[in-house]
Amino acid sequence: MPHSAPTPWRTVILSPHFDDAVLSLAGLLPGLPAPVAIVTVHGGAPPAGTPISWWDSVCGFSSAAEAQQSRRAEDAEACARLGVEQVVLDHPDNPYAEDGALTGLDAFLRTLAPGTRVLAPLGSNQSDHLTVRRHAMRLLAELGEPLPWVYADLPYTGHLPEWHTDTACAALAENPVVGPAYQGLLRDYRAGIQQRLTLTDEQWTAKRMAVQCYGSQLAALAVGHGRFLARTGPLSTELIWSLAPRTRVDAPC
Repeated sequence: MPHSAPTPWRTVILSPHFDDAVLSLAGLLPGLPAPVAIVTVHGGAPPAGTPISWWDSVCGFSSAAEAQQSRRAEDAEACARLGVEQVVLDHPDNPYAEDGALTGLDAFLRTLAPGTRVLAPLGSNQSDHLTVRRHAMRLLAELGEPLPWVYADLPYTGHLPEWHTDTACAALAENPVVGPAYQGLLRDYRAGIQQRLTLTDEQWTAKRMAVQCYGSQLAALAVGHGRFLARTGPLSTELIWSLAPRTRVDAPC
C-alpha cells in the first residue's frame, strides 16, 4: 500500500502477518496515541500459480490466493472492530516470497510523519517477526527517528512460565526456550517496561471477539499453542518495552 505524503497516524504497529498485532496488543490498543494503524508487512498477494503452503492448507484453504484474500478480509474486520486503520504492504508471506527483501517496509517507514510512534514485534521464536523488528530498527535509526517500542508477540512470548507475574522480564532474560530474542535485544539495548496490562474481564471480552475475527488461524494455532485462548492463557497479559542504546558501562540485566 504505497504512500506519497506524511500520514496522520500517531501510532503505527508493525504486524508481520495478519493477526499478530491483534493477538499481541488488542488490550493495550485503546491507550495508544490515536489515530492508530496496524500495518501487516507480509500481506501481499502471492505470485500467480504459487502452490499453497503447508500452513495455509492446514488452515483449510484451497489456494495461496484464497488464503491471502480471506486473511486480509479477516484482518479488516478485526481492525474495524478495534477502531484502527488497516494498512497492508505488498510483501507476500515468506512461503510465497521470491526473496526476503522488505523494500515495501522501507518505503512505508520513509513516508511517516516525524515523531510517529512505531511498535515492532520482539520476535520470540519467530524468524519473520525478528526480521521485521531488526529491519525497522535499522531504518528508523538511518532516518534519525526514535527507536521503536517493542511488543511481546503473543502467544509466543507468553509461553514463559512467569509471563503473568512481575518477574516476567527477569525470567525472559534467562529462559533458553522463550527468551533468546529478548536476550539478543538486551545485548545492545536497555529495555524498560513502557506498558504492561493484565486484561480485565471487559478488556478480555473485547480482545477475544477481535481475535476470533481471524477464524481461519485459530485451529492451526491451537496445534502448537494448546489452549492459547483460555481466559488465563498467554493472551491475557500484554507487554511493551521502550529501548535505549547501551553504553560501555551498561551490562545486560
